[in-house]
Amino acid sequence: MSMIFFACVVRVRDGLPLSASTDFYHTQDFLECRRRLKTLGLRLAQYPGRGSAEGRDFSIHFSSSGDVACMAICSRQCPAAMAFCFLETLWWEFTASYDTTCIGLASRPYAFLEFDSIIQKIKWHFNCVSSSQMKNSLEKIQEELEFQPPVALTVEDTDVANGMMNGHLPRHLEPAPNFRMEPVTALGILSLILNIMCAALNLIRGVHLAEHSLQVAHEEIGNILAFLIPFVACIFQCYLYLFYSPARTMKVVLMLLFICLGNVYLHGLRNLWQILFHIGVAFLSSYQILTRQLQEKQSDCGV
Repeated sequence: MSMIFFACVVRVRDGLPLSASTDFYHTQDFLECRRRLKTLGLRLAQYPGRGSAEGRDFSIHFSSSGDVACMAICSRQCPAAMAFCFLETLWWEFTASYDTTCIGLASRPYAFLEFDSIIQKIKWHFNCVSSSQMKNSLEKIQEELEFQPPVALTVEDTDVANGMMNGHLPRHLEPAPNFRMEPVTALGILSLILNIMCAALNLIRGVHLAEHSLQVAHEEIGNILAFLIPFVACIFQCYLYLFYSPARTMKVVLMLLFICLGNVYLHGLRNLWQILFHIGVAFLSSYQILTRQLQEKQSDCGV
């Protein structure tokens, strides 16, 4: 009778799955447990080296050291010592196969999918070899667990800790930092160029006016700020277009407001066409920022 149903190797710092065993189980309880395992994998850096989450029919066990963690879904009848002995063996095999540089540079899920064959061999060994044949290893792990018990979680705790219900993230949560933006468009590049040009014009005029005002009078401070604040706003618009930022809409509106108010204040130092040009570029940049969306998460490559 199988005790260990699924195993995977993840990177601790960000929960990126590096390799996993092929699924042969498709019951609802198992699939639900797999979703929770992925969620727990994102938070491994917050937990000690070993931990378990007990569910109704399955248990999740994890063991981490350094930048690599191994996780497994086992039956409730699987002894904890066997589960952690399996995870420790898996960890040694993986770290012996791949160096820390390769692990640290991995950028896509399941970059080491070929390690699945090793996982299957180790899983078969622990599922098919009797406990008496592994007696020494199990006793060693059992002593370690008694001296330092693994952190105990419930499967429900893994959902609550991540603000989840039934294994799904609420839609209002901010996306994870490792999500990528959609590719830059030609119109987006044009908006960046125009925005940088407007920022440069504002900076040059603002610095020139500041040098003049410091030598002659101080009443020009409002005009200086009206040049420099839009300069900062233009640069920040470029940042918002290139990189994702929480509360993006609010920041876009705020930057647009700064640019519009600054240019209206400069009426007299700039003619109407210059003002309309700067405001038009700001609106174009704002539109490009708000329409450039996040890419969807990469699929699990069928694992």
